[in-house]
Amino acid sequence: MPDTGALVHEAERRAERYAGLLRMAIALALAVVFLVAVIPFRYEATEVLQRQWYYAMGGMTGYFLLGLLAWILARGTGFRRWMVWPLAAGDCLFVLSGLWLSLQNTGAGPAVTLAFPSAWLIPVVLGLSAMRLDPRVLWVMTLAMGCGLAALIWASPPGRAQVTDSLSGMQTFFATPPNLMRLAMIMAAGVLLAVAVSRARGLLFRSIAETQRNANLTRYLPAEVAARLAQGDLDALRKGERQNAAILFIDMRGFTGMVQNMPPEALAELMTGFRGAILQEARASGGIVDKFMGDAAMLVYEARKSPEQAAQNCLRGARALYRALSKWSELREEQGKEAVMVGIGAHWGEVFSGVIGETDRLEYSVFGDVVNTAARLEALTKDSPYDILVSRELVDVAGACEGWHVLPDMEIRGRQGALQVLGGP
Repeated sequence: MPDTGALVHEAERRAERYAGLLRMAIALALAVVFLVAVIPFRYEATEVLQRQWYYAMGGMTGYFLLGLLAWILARGTGFRRWMVWPLAAGDCLFVLSGLWLSLQNTGAGPAVTLAFPSAWLIPVVLGLSAMRLDPRVLWVMTLAMGCGLAALIWASPPGRAQVTDSLSGMQTFFATPPNLMRLAMIMAAGVLLAVAVSRARGLLFRSIAETQRNANLTRYLPAEVAARLAQGDLDALRKGERQNAAILFIDMRGFTGMVQNMPPEALAELMTGFRGAILQEARASGGIVDKFMGDAAMLVYEARKSPEQAAQNCLRGARALYRALSKWSELREEQGKEAVMVGIGAHWGEVFSGVIGETDRLEYSVFGDVVNTAARLEALTKDSPYDILVSRELVDVAGACEGWHVLPDMEIRGRQGALQVLGGP
């Protein structure tokens, strides 16, 4: 799985690419509106207004080229994070230079700086920067934009007139107090966007970390158990619990002799097919693959909701496993490969289950006499006419014994008393 840095870098590259496309789209849209608005008055324009139009066309062309440059840089694998900063500086310079040219061209006083159309691109520029999911860029851009606007408003030399005579009644709205309010609102918008991006970036990192954590857990734990850990149930699982469950063991017959002279690639294919069939049938029957042990596997059917259902699932799973592996063995024979025979044993009773190990290498384990008995039943299939042996306890809990054949009681090594056993399929 890619590390967090690589994922964030890819997200930033894509964001910069989309921002480049949006810059070009904005420049083209403004150009269309500009032409529609200007063409009807092109013969009535004064020299000052004509220069203003040229500045506007130059600005839109420059902004389109800035977007094109960003799109090209972010398109390939050569994109680097430092490239964001000159592109962000280009955004700020685009707005501030447009305002400065307008002031120089019109000779209007600096008090009307925020009345020029270029000023209304400031929210657009800050919004584009918010796509980067890097609050540092927004903080710097907000500060740079605020300082640049303050310099234009208060550090520029006074113009020929603060406002034209026809707008003298509006002079109050271009005095220092309202301009301070406008500047404060622009800065507030930048700050709010930066805070929003900081939160979004934090959520992104937490989401990536949680996803990686869950993915790492599923590498060592059954998916069903990993899902419980994802819900914050690790402490409870580490303490363990006693519960009733059905335990199933399956083992491949004659494995040692079969693989003695088998090429590595053939052995890999054999084990992949064998374990793949087990995993598929375990999922289908509601079982948990506790572990693989070479050519054997142990499955657990927990009785969290219904003991009867868990026992029935185990019996169905045993038969489904046997049928699936028998079919797989037949396909191998048709391909000229050696057949595979298996033995299955299953038992029911109380077990201790829990998660053990360190956080970076947890293991789900089930312990108890039930586990040992199920393993012994599987071993007894070697000398039995039946390839599946299950205990009477398991069948009784399931409440159905159709198709199972009652066998003489068996002595189980390491266990006191004979065990009632049924055979199948």
